[in-house]
Amino acid sequence: MPDMAKKRRDSRIRRHNRVRKAMRGTAARPRVAVFRSNKHISAQVIDDIAGVTIAAVSTTESALRSPINSNIEAASKAGALLAERATAAGVKEVVFDRGGFRYHGRVAALADAAREGGLKF
Repeated sequence: MPDMAKKRRDSRIRRHNRVRKAMRGTAARPRVAVFRSNKHISAQVIDDIAGVTIAAVSTTESALRSPINSNIEAASKAGALLAERATAAGVKEVVFDRGGFRYHGRVAALADAAREGGLKF
C-alpha cells in the first residue's frame, strides 16, 4: 500500500477504535456498524454483548445490485433495507457507529434512510 493510503487507513482505524471505547451495542440497543469502500457500503446491526449480527446489508448483494449511477442513492436504498430487516428482527432503537468515517455523503445517506425506515438513533 502506498504510504499515504496506509496513513489514511490507519488514521480511520484509530478514530474507529476511539469511538468504540465508549460505544457498546446491547440487546436492547444494538450498534449499527457502517463500512464504506470506494465502490460499496455495508452496514450491520450488532449485539456486542452476545457477539451476534442481527441484520446486515451491503450494496454488493443482488437485491441492491442495479445500474444505479449514484453511490448516495445506493446507500439510501441500503439504509432503507437495513431498517426493514432490523425491524423484522424486532429492533427499533440502535446506536450509530460511523466506523471512523465522516458523517457525510454516503454514510449520512444510509443513516437518514434508516431513520426514515423506522430506526431510532
